[in-house]
Amino acid sequence: MNEVLPRLDELLFSSIDGVSVEAVEVSDTVVRVEARATARRAVCPRCGCWSDRIHGSYLRFPRDLPVVGKLVVVSLRVRRFVCVEGSCPSKTFADQVSGLTRRFGRRTERLRSTLVSVGLALAGRAGARMADAFGAPVSRNTLLRLITSLPDPAAATPRVVGVDEYAQRKGRIYGTVLVDVETRRPIDLLPDREADTLAAWLAERPGIEIICRDRAPFFAEGASRGAPQALQVADRWHLWHNLGEAAEKCVYRHRSCLRPVPAPPDEPLKGTPPTASSPWPTGHRFAERTRAKHATIHALLDAGHSKRSVARQLGMTLNTILRFSRATTPEELFTGQWQSRATKLDAYKPYLDQRWQEGCTNAWKLWEEIKEQGYPDGYGNVRNYVSRTLRDKPQLVGPRPPSARAVTRWILTHPDALNENDRLQLKAVLANCPQLAVLAEHVRSFAHMLTQLQGDQLPDWIESATSPTELPSLRHFAQHLERDLDAVIAGLTQPWNSGVVEGHVNRIKMLKRQMFGRAGFTLLRKRVLLAT
Repeated sequence: MNEVLPRLDELLFSSIDGVSVEAVEVSDTVVRVEARATARRAVCPRCGCWSDRIHGSYLRFPRDLPVVGKLVVVSLRVRRFVCVEGSCPSKTFADQVSGLTRRFGRRTERLRSTLVSVGLALAGRAGARMADAFGAPVSRNTLLRLITSLPDPAAATPRVVGVDEYAQRKGRIYGTVLVDVETRRPIDLLPDREADTLAAWLAERPGIEIICRDRAPFFAEGASRGAPQALQVADRWHLWHNLGEAAEKCVYRHRSCLRPVPAPPDEPLKGTPPTASSPWPTGHRFAERTRAKHATIHALLDAGHSKRSVARQLGMTLNTILRFSRATTPEELFTGQWQSRATKLDAYKPYLDQRWQEGCTNAWKLWEEIKEQGYPDGYGNVRNYVSRTLRDKPQLVGPRPPSARAVTRWILTHPDALNENDRLQLKAVLANCPQLAVLAEHVRSFAHMLTQLQGDQLPDWIESATSPTELPSLRHFAQHLERDLDAVIAGLTQPWNSGVVEGHVNRIKMLKRQMFGRAGFTLLRKRVLLAT
């Protein structure tokens, strides 16, 4: 045992001064280490005076990190000193072993730091399960208390700060995250996204030179009021994303140009009888049932069965059999007062037929379009009309036209990155619609400014995009850029962006999901700022 004790002293307390191991007792589940503090003097925590007058000693039993699955308990004898300062309210005080114990602590600093790391990584319940797995059982509330008791990290005033919003409760409560763009570390979390809160935070840090943000008005106002000396930089990704939304609206507005205009159909020859159409469409449940009954009844009658026999076999009345037998075709039986009844959808059927021929086969989208035109009824009637009538009508001959989103993607993609098929389809669309060709030219010139950081060309681009054209969405996008012109020009000129801030916003979402969305602002802020 005498040879083992120095090794245990070196293994367990190599980084701690003033501790001597005296004995080790190992049982089935617990390793008990008897040690004592060897410091001959200590400093009073109240007055800061050193004292070497020993009042007495007592035992502490802090729990340490487990060893090979067994609990480790340190039986530590510490001394109590007498404070030599007469005016100090503490007459006696206990010696604290630096790196091993703290006041009222029942765990060693090593175990405490380990549990803090587990809590920061996994929070409450998951952290408690992990701590129990490596032999340091602890409750979830204890882990959360350890996290909330941690001090905030000391951070210097950043030179370049990124600002963005995050959702504490999506659609209801939002906060603000601030990130040091140069070190890529979060600096602080604010409980809301109000301009006053951001302005007050920035005013306390006058050393900020550059603020990276999106074009949200509350961030722009807060940055202008809190740090008027700082250069505001609008994020390029948000600019490109907003341009993409405006471009998709323009393409959708000219969706009729996505399919070539078909040639007019040939007129029927004189004397040719018009093609008879069934009043009930194919696939209608009543029509199909009537046709099946008509075929069955006529098949039995042709086989030599009498009408009464057919009625008995099919379980129908004789009058029903007589009515079916007199009809030479099933269409003669398609009568009813509902066929000529006017509906609320009649006024919109020509538009639905036209959109169907243009390639739009989504009943929900068709319903949304006619709803904007004033259609007062629900989606079910449009769905029934599409499924029972339009799907039986042949569409115009030719390939299916590309969707507005696909054309927008082609316009936003660099021409060299498009495959041959997409390039040919985009060329055909632009040749068929001069307005979309103008849109593509504006998008490519904006992309050149964005990638080459030529923000000085933005005023000319805005003037060109706001000229009278049939692209109102692009014009509105350009007009909105004028409201935040200095920040947008800086965003298209400076190399700074908010990409690192978006990464931390995504990380906050992960932390919230870990805690099932139940974490308060204080706990969430601690995990964001302290977790590595």
